[in-house]
Parts: sequence; C-alpha cells; structure tokens
Amino acid sequence: MTDRTLTRVVRRETHSPRTVAMFVAVILLILALIYVGVELVLSLLAQPALVAAPGLIAQWLVALPGDQPTPLVIVGGAILAVLGVVFVILAVTPGRLSKHELALDGSDRAVVVDNGVIAAAVAERISAETGVARDRVTVGVAHRIADVTVRPDPGVVLDRESVRRAATEEIDAYRLTPRVKVRARVEQSRQEGDFR
Repeated sequence: MTDRTLTRVVRRETHSPRTVAMFVAVILLILALIYVGVELVLSLLAQPALVAAPGLIAQWLVALPGDQPTPLVIVGGAILAVLGVVFVILAVTPGRLSKHELALDGSDRAVVVDNGVIAAAVAERISAETGVARDRVTVGVAHRIADVTVRPDPGVVLDRESVRRAATEEIDAYRLTPRVKVRARVEQSRQEGDFR
C-alpha cells in the first residue's frame, strides 16, 4: 500500500464527515424555500399570508432608511452573520473522531486506536505503578489532551508529578499522531471524621 493511500485511509478513520451539519443546512434551506413558496401561492390566490406577504416584505426592505438602520435590521443582520460564520467554519474544518494513529517503524501498515482503549491502558499503568485500585483512576483522552484523575484511599498520599510522569511514559510509548499532552490531578479523599 502506498504512503498516499495509507494516509488517506488513516484520515478517513480518524476524521468524520460533516454529514449532520450538511443535513441541518439543507433542511433549513428547504424549510425556507417551502415557506417562500407557500407565501407566494397564498399571495397569488389572494389569501391572507401566514406571516407576511412577499410584496409587503419587499416594500418593507425598500422603505428601510439607508442612513440609520432599525434595531430589527441590526439584530437580523447579526443573526445571519453568525449563522454564516458557523456554516463556513463547519465547511472548512474537518470533524474528528475519538481515535488516534499509532506510529509503526518502517511498516506499510497503519494502526488506528480508539481513545477509550488508550485511556484504559493508561489507567492500568497508573494503577499498577501507584498501587491505587483501578476503579479509583479515571482517564479521559481527547484529541490533544489526556486528563488523568487519581483518587487514592484515605491516608494514601500520591505525588501528582509521579502520576503525570507514568501517564506520559505510557502515552509516549504509543507515539500517537497527533501528540497528546497529559494533565494529571490527585484528589485526596477525606478521612472519616475529617469534615473541615
């Protein structure tokens, strides 16, 4: 398999299409067109408009003062501008799936791993190195950050830096693309009777 094909396959497995955003945009456009069509048909049949007749809307737009826009025009323009920016951002930026690529030396293969699998492996490593029960270690892996929280039993003191180092060593061993930084927290449990 060529490098280009492999890169394309990895990208397809780690990025999501913008199907939902496109679906919403198309539905909104269809609804707007249906509304305009209904208003035009009602106007042609000399029936009362649902909201406003197309002719009235056109007259209102023509009659708007050019030198000082009304608050309604300003608000409407701001809403349309925000919607436009959101749709442009959705069109340009790729969607991301919760997966990472693992680097393999000199191999013509690619390994794509779910973030949940990486989080479980990091949690196991921290549990083994610190002696804290596995269910008291919580790891979440996002696109560029791994968030590690350890809740040791009351009376057990853990160093945050040692937890961060263990997690970083485990993640660095996978050589993920893109690289993931570790943020670690140790939440000490209160001992019984310590309610200060």
